[in-house]
Amino acid sequence: MKKRVTIQDIADALGMSRNTVSKAINNSDGIADSTREMILQKAAEMGYKQFSYIKLAKGAQYALPSLPETDGGASEIALFTTVFLPNSHFAALMLDKLQQDLSLMGFTLNTHRVTPENRETLSLPITFSRERTAAIVCVEMFDRRYDELVCGLGLPVLFVDGPAKLRGASLPADQLYMENTVEVARLVSEMLDRGVRRIGFIGDYEHCQSFYERYTAFRCAMLMAEAPVDDRFLLKTNDPALIEEKLRALDEVPELFLCANDFLAMDAMHILGETGRSVPGDVMLCGFDDAPESRHVTPRLTTIHIHTQSMAFSAIQLLMTRIKEPSLDCRTVYTETELLYRESTDSQKKGDAP
Repeated sequence: MKKRVTIQDIADALGMSRNTVSKAINNSDGIADSTREMILQKAAEMGYKQFSYIKLAKGAQYALPSLPETDGGASEIALFTTVFLPNSHFAALMLDKLQQDLSLMGFTLNTHRVTPENRETLSLPITFSRERTAAIVCVEMFDRRYDELVCGLGLPVLFVDGPAKLRGASLPADQLYMENTVEVARLVSEMLDRGVRRIGFIGDYEHCQSFYERYTAFRCAMLMAEAPVDDRFLLKTNDPALIEEKLRALDEVPELFLCANDFLAMDAMHILGETGRSVPGDVMLCGFDDAPESRHVTPRLTTIHIHTQSMAFSAIQLLMTRIKEPSLDCRTVYTETELLYRESTDSQKKGDAP
C-alpha cells in the first residue's frame, strides 16, 4: 500500500521546517510567496492530498469530493447562526472558503439567522426551506435544546464548535473543532518552565465546547505540573463589564492571564491599562483565534492561530460524505492550531518559544 505523504515528508524533501511547510499548506501568513509556491509545487509533485485551499502553484487544484446525488435536487447548504459574523470572527474566513468550494460543486451556502424568538419557541427561521436543503452547517449555535431540534430534522448536520459537553453529552451530528488543548498546554508548560507560577483564566467555560476545552487544558496542565491555581484569578465571564469589575477588585494580578479568545484578552488589556497595570509589565496576556485585531493592538497579542482554510477543507469532506452516506457514525474532527508568541507575553524578556 502506498504510504500517505505527510507535511513532514515534504519538509524533509525540501530541507525546511515542518512549521514552514504547514504555513504554506494552510495559507497562513509569515512566509514569502516564492517559498509558498515552491512548497506547494513540491507537495503537488509528491502527491500530497490534504491541501487546505484550492489555488496551488501553477494553477493546480486539490480534488474536491464528487457531487453527491440529493433527493429532489436539493442544492442549498443552510448556514444556521445566532449572531452576525464579523470579518474578524474565525468562522468568517472559513465560511468564505467553504462558500467558494461549495459553489464549484453546484451548491449554494445561504445564511439563516436563528433569532432569540426561534430559540424560545423552538421554531425554524422563516427563510429556511427543508425541501431545498441538502445539509445544515451550524456556527455559534450553543443552545443545546435548539441544537437537538436541528438534529431531528432528518438532514445532514455539521456543527462548527457547539454547546459545552459538561456532562459528557454529545449531539447526534458531525462536529468540527479547532484543536483547543495542545497549544494551551504547551503555553502553560513553557511558562511554568520559565518560572511563571501565578496563571489565571478569563472566559466562561460553559459558553461553548471550545471554551470548555481551553479551560480544562489549562487546568490539566497546571494539575500535571503540581502548580496551584488561585481561584481569585479565574474570571468565569465573557461580559466586559464583569471582567472590569473582577479585575478592579483584585489587589494583585497573576503573572499571566490565559483568555478564552482574543477579544476577551483585548478587553482585559484595555481594562488593565485603565487600572494602571501594564501588559506585559504587570501581567502577561494570551488569547486564542489570532483575530486580525490581535496583530494591531499595542502590545501585539500572543495568541493561538486557527487554520481556517483547513477547517473549510474538513467541513467540505464532512458534509459531502455525510450527504452521500447518511448512515455513517457521527464524527468529530479537530484541525491543528499554532501558538504564536508576541509582545503581550514579553517573549523577548522570557525567551522565545522553541
